[in-house]
Amino acid sequence: MSQPLIELTDAGLYCRLGGFHIDPWRGVDRAVITHAHSDHARWGSRNYLAAEPGRKLMALRLGAINLDTLAYGQTTILNGVSVSLHPAGHVLGSSQVRVEHDGEIWVVSGDYKVQPDSTAAAIEPLRCHTFITESTFAMPVYRWQLSSEVFASINEWWSANRDAGKASILFAYSLGKAQRILAGIDAGIGPIYTHGAVENVTQAYRESGVVLPATTPVGEEVRGGRKAWSGALIVAPPSADGSPWMRKFQPASTAVASGWMQIRGARRRRSVDRGFVLSDHADWPGLLQVIEQTSATRVLATHGFTAVLARWLRDRGIDGGVIATRFGDDEEPPQDTAA
Repeated sequence: MSQPLIELTDAGLYCRLGGFHIDPWRGVDRAVITHAHSDHARWGSRNYLAAEPGRKLMALRLGAINLDTLAYGQTTILNGVSVSLHPAGHVLGSSQVRVEHDGEIWVVSGDYKVQPDSTAAAIEPLRCHTFITESTFAMPVYRWQLSSEVFASINEWWSANRDAGKASILFAYSLGKAQRILAGIDAGIGPIYTHGAVENVTQAYRESGVVLPATTPVGEEVRGGRKAWSGALIVAPPSADGSPWMRKFQPASTAVASGWMQIRGARRRRSVDRGFVLSDHADWPGLLQVIEQTSATRVLATHGFTAVLARWLRDRGIDGGVIATRFGDDEEPPQDTAA
């Protein structure tokens, strides 16, 4: 090929032959979106294409947009280039973008994980020639325990707080992480309340067919005059930590669910009582597993520990490189552990 099938431009990843961008960071004519997190799905494009399971999340995040959707595995042709979306396992509706032209296949991973998750379709291995992969946790220290073990630890913490007459406040990203936790914990321990940002996304998940336990928005209870939060679990985004919104729940124990809790001292820097290691991104073994399954001869790492992954690949004879996109980090790391 005289030019790469996908290149990096001022607007983001671009397929010039197909006339479309993938997760552009400013408005373009046609945007193919991997998932609804705000660093990947931005407002301002003329036309959007995303996976059908994420339709309601796209509407929640971007409002009234010109949105077309594809079922997972369905192919559309854009200016002679074949495009299909395949499960990435990251959050509801998350996709890998497979792009093919004249027998050349590229895959853009978006964000992904390999652990089972009842709230998101399991990642689908895709063979390709060039693989553009996230690398959020691309260091050998990041190795996740089973999510079932993490949920058991959350249940134990919540139960102990209930028995001590405390509320349990768990900080988790409002899109994806919060719903994964709701689906995995024991809802019989006590009542579950949600911050408004979490509740809005949770409702979109329910409307998309994901089964989740009953939750009550905190605002409804405040208007109803509820004062005692003892025994309750309150799920809130990390941005609520330290805000006046928190005062009403005392006495309370706080915790955060994030892959960054793997690092020694991260919990202390977040000023919470507990840290649960739970990520919606692949850990180091997961990244290597997915890359191997692609059989790609060229792998480009983006957003994360890119240099570490690229060097590891080159040391093993794979054409590894870095592509410097502007995607952010929905895990919200402590400042001194950010990639």
